[in-house]
Amino acid sequence: MVKLIKQAENKIKHSSDSEYDLVVIGGGPGGMAAAVKAAELGVERVLLIERDSFLGGILPQCIHSGFGIKIFNSELTGPEYCQLFVEKVRNISIEVMLDTMALTLDLKGDKKSIIVSSRNFGIKRITAKAIILSLGCRERTRGQILIPGSRPAGVLTAGLVQKMVNIEGFLPGKNIVILGSGDIGLIMARRLVLEGCKVKGVFELMPFSTGLLRNISQCLEDFEIPLYLSHTVTKIYGDKRIKSVDIAMVDKNLNPIQTKTKNIKCDTLLLSVGLIPENELSKTAEIEIDLKTGGPAVDQYLHTSRNGVFACGNSLFVNDLADNVTEDGYLAAQSAVSFLNGRLRSEKLIRSKKLINIEAGENIAYIVPQKVSGKSDVNFRIRASIPLRNAFIEFSNIGLKKKVRFVNPGELIFAKITKGDFGKFLECNTKTASDSIKVSIKKEVQGQ
Repeated sequence: MVKLIKQAENKIKHSSDSEYDLVVIGGGPGGMAAAVKAAELGVERVLLIERDSFLGGILPQCIHSGFGIKIFNSELTGPEYCQLFVEKVRNISIEVMLDTMALTLDLKGDKKSIIVSSRNFGIKRITAKAIILSLGCRERTRGQILIPGSRPAGVLTAGLVQKMVNIEGFLPGKNIVILGSGDIGLIMARRLVLEGCKVKGVFELMPFSTGLLRNISQCLEDFEIPLYLSHTVTKIYGDKRIKSVDIAMVDKNLNPIQTKTKNIKCDTLLLSVGLIPENELSKTAEIEIDLKTGGPAVDQYLHTSRNGVFACGNSLFVNDLADNVTEDGYLAAQSAVSFLNGRLRSEKLIRSKKLINIEAGENIAYIVPQKVSGKSDVNFRIRASIPLRNAFIEFSNIGLKKKVRFVNPGELIFAKITKGDFGKFLECNTKTASDSIKVSIKKEVQGQ
């Protein structure tokens, strides 16, 4: 499938002209969706930049099904989902630069410039009237979670193991311990069992899983792979190759309980301990970053703090599903087209004092967008901090509560707030100093 994707992309030619109406940086599902939608909406000169030698991001290595249910109304594998968008890119004649890295952004003036480096043509300056950032995310490594012990081979991230098994065609080991219950780790637990490996358990630091509930059921329970909550790896043993790890139960403060530690023999430790949005390019361009998401702060149009620069996909915040990333790409494209046509005025910028701040309150890990005008409907994407049943989402200062049967940190919550819901706040805000709405998730009290 990867070979077919490359063959399709080889037919896509990019021009020597370096001036474009819209440049999309990142060729994963969000970037491809944004480029396709912009071209469909009439943008003549669209350029898609991808640092890898093929489009799709991690989709080609995700050979499991579950993609496309919302976008294509069909259950597809990652490569199938990817190929459908590659064909769209090719058929609509979007210009593509593969093996090309965006190095810096210069966002002064009406025309933005991007310095790129490519193995095909070296260093080049590209100008654009608008930019969409779809930079993806990267995995947290052992060094970022500070596991003590020796430094043997066999300590790998889940995404790397997925590429090794599904693309390169070889196994990382035979006796596997998985730390973290992120979705890629859960999916690879099943995949490794199907390849004949022994998965000795998935160990999660938190007292709840951080993956999708369907993956807990289909990847662990269906294959009798044990999940140990409130457990972590406290030490790694081994010289040239990992030999074993110490596993400890943790207390309510997430500190290891020394009296509840056991040693497990293994030849591979697979880390599925979270993802980090790729935003070095955004930071160097002085785009405002939300500390909770790790991605750019945006308004309801996915407009960042820099005029004419939009963000979508996993560089904005870590999504659960490729379909959601694709929908974000569509929205970013629609907003960029409005900007190019002069319908999205600069006063909508994130730094505008006319916008309402949206603050993450109780049991909210993060919420997107972070600023809104209050003059149109807004679809909020919310990540809960802890699971709750029979809860409600409260939007302070507008007197709005939305009931939710169950919230889980592994699954995004979508909440639509209408223009009318914001009306009372805007009316009161002209008379008070308040300029923010705090969003919280609380447990419903019986009898309320």
